[in-house]
Amino acid sequence: MADFPATIDQLVRARADEYGPKPMVIDRHMRLSYTELDATTRAIAAAFVDAGVSKGTRVGLIMPNGVRWVQTAVALMRIGAVLVPLSTLLAPRELVAQLRVASVQHLVAVEEFRGHRYHDDLSEYDLAADLPALQRVWTPDQLPEPSDAAVAAVDAITATVTPADTMAVVFTSGSSGPPKGVIHSHRNALGAVWAGLGARCIDADTRLYLPMPFFWVGGFGSGILSALLAGATLITEEIPRPETTLKLLERERVTLFRGWPDQAEAVARQAESIGADLSALRPGSLEALLPPSQRAQPGARAKLFGMTESFGPYCGYPADTDMPRPAWGSCGKPFAGTEVRIVDTETGDPAPPGIVGMIQIRGPNTLRGICRRSREEVFTPDGYYPTGDLGHLDGDGFLFYHGRSDDMFKVSGATVYPSEVEQALRGIDGVQNTFVTEVSGAVGAVVVGGESVEALRAAARKRLSAFKVPTVWLLVDSDDAIPRGGTGKPDIRALRAMLEHQVRRA
Repeated sequence: MADFPATIDQLVRARADEYGPKPMVIDRHMRLSYTELDATTRAIAAAFVDAGVSKGTRVGLIMPNGVRWVQTAVALMRIGAVLVPLSTLLAPRELVAQLRVASVQHLVAVEEFRGHRYHDDLSEYDLAADLPALQRVWTPDQLPEPSDAAVAAVDAITATVTPADTMAVVFTSGSSGPPKGVIHSHRNALGAVWAGLGARCIDADTRLYLPMPFFWVGGFGSGILSALLAGATLITEEIPRPETTLKLLERERVTLFRGWPDQAEAVARQAESIGADLSALRPGSLEALLPPSQRAQPGARAKLFGMTESFGPYCGYPADTDMPRPAWGSCGKPFAGTEVRIVDTETGDPAPPGIVGMIQIRGPNTLRGICRRSREEVFTPDGYYPTGDLGHLDGDGFLFYHGRSDDMFKVSGATVYPSEVEQALRGIDGVQNTFVTEVSGAVGAVVVGGESVEALRAAARKRLSAFKVPTVWLLVDSDDAIPRGGTGKPDIRALRAMLEHQVRRA
């Protein structure tokens, strides 16, 4: 693997020297070149130094996507402060819990976003008792003008930051259990992003549209740090809507659209209705926005696979290239810098190729730890991190995902992996989406689209072993009927309740 700048400060300086006036990040109202990123983040860093932020200080950040998020975050990381990106979706109790877990000392938060008033939320708490580490809460506009002494000190401070220093604490989205504060160093985070650039088809010529929130690894790593490492241009927006997204795609001649498939489909419908010009988009973008001739067959392209603990994807294959036919449906191969092994879920013994087990990962690109947990609680004795994901490796090293270990269930003593059933059902004509879970000891499926339960059941029997065929079905008209949590992930408990209601009605 080629060398890359191993701290954020080194990276910003190197890219400013190389790309200068080229746009680094663009939102609907602002644009920032690589030169301007270097200059403005030095000034913001100096303001933080004057405010008492130094190397190792933990600083929470609550802001919507945009140029200012990038500037604030980069300024903090350049001087070795520990960035703690916090979700704009957090309820007051969740916000306080994450501030406490990460021992946040300074919090920079906008006054309001999408109905959330973060400063008002915190005013309801006794901060001295509930958040003893928290020293100050301010808005982005309250940062002071930096003193000459602080400006002069920034270069000396950045010179002390090493690749091994903690760069960020990133919270998992909490799809099951409470969110975890995952600790990443400059070296491991940048290494993880660097290893996946080729698979994501990002290079210096890329104009990348990415709507994913920057407080998640999907936006932070696959967006901001990907653009910085590649010398690309990142385009984003606070609140994605098909009409505003289309204007950005056209105006900025976006070449690579990454995000959510349902968003891409909504944008594609809007583009078709108004005749928008998306000719700049290239393969590797979400396929709903590409001409039919550039779309792959189902399963031919890898599903990039990763997690907060791996700082984004750790497994993949070039997004514009079909995998070998036996690997269709897989997540591709592990990237350099991450070792993957499969172990038996009960014994912990390594599993041979083709056998489903727990996925474990280790290597220089993986997490350094988890807040308030000892190393022994997080890693195996030989340094692997048990992901909680299920999968198998084939003989050629391609990884196939089989869902979460806490999602699998047994029917008549046989193990059912929801992801396997979902994949089979999504291959049936007319099915737009599907979600599978255990309900009353049976396999239940909520299906978006589909002709009838009878037709679905008949088609499923041709694709699945008899014990995997759902016996409880619920058909809904659109994805809007799927209950989701604050992060946008399906709410499995609510889906199970819907299916249980269906059982009672039968």
